[in-house]
Amino acid sequence: MLAWLFARSQGARLLLRIEDLDHGRVRPGVAAAQLADLTAFGLDWDGPVVRQSERLELYDEALARLDADARLYPCYCTRAEIREAASAPHGPLPEGAYPGTCRELTAAQRAECERAGRPPALRVRSEAARVSFDDRVLGPQHGTVDDFVVRRNDGAHAYNLAVVVDDGAQGVGEVVRGADLLETTARQLHLYVLLGLPAPVHAHVPLVLGADGARLAKRHGAVTLADRQAAGESPLHVRARLAVPLGLAEPGTTPTLAQLLERFDPARLPRDATILDPPTH
Repeated sequence: MLAWLFARSQGARLLLRIEDLDHGRVRPGVAAAQLADLTAFGLDWDGPVVRQSERLELYDEALARLDADARLYPCYCTRAEIREAASAPHGPLPEGAYPGTCRELTAAQRAECERAGRPPALRVRSEAARVSFDDRVLGPQHGTVDDFVVRRNDGAHAYNLAVVVDDGAQGVGEVVRGADLLETTARQLHLYVLLGLPAPVHAHVPLVLGADGARLAKRHGAVTLADRQAAGESPLHVRARLAVPLGLAEPGTTPTLAQLLERFDPARLPRDATILDPPTH
């Protein structure tokens, strides 16, 4: 809803992208259900729906470009090794960052890892780049970029690579997304530079959380739109409920999308998460 409001308030197109690269976690029918929920909310978008699973060639081309510029290296670390390495202090990088364990492996060391049956991920040589940007909701942000993964060791393209390539290909000028993705932005802004792509503006908006401060899930009760409809609550009432903590609606009212758009002001959006305690039935 906020992405729709940001776009429509500026007379911009709203693009819809299905980010389905993680095949092991993509359940059949989920994308169709999400599109149906957006339609029930009254939200529309421009142009065809783009699916990342149909754009693998573009991501391979980007990897080849980075490799030709000597920006990639194979990483053979296991998850346990990465956790151990990331927990140790390592200079200017943020806590939990990958310190570049495999960056300077010799050819012999890489061959030994290959013989041991360790498939490599591909990481970017970021040289601890410093990145600053002005978020439209959260204000000035600064970050140091670690050597992040652009292709996983199972061969799947990483989120950070795919979204940057897609943003460039689709001409995205502004990204509106949840504040939980703020920590990935410095990496992506660095990747726009490496790939010679124009960087979009970012707006990281507050999440909706359960009363325990965690993401809404089944344990919190009837949280999906289908759940709420089964309990007798219409999509318009759900939309209105979400508009209240954003300062766009009064409790008990059901404003139209046109009214929400008229009231929308990015500068007045809250920075803190919205806490909802939905009914259990």
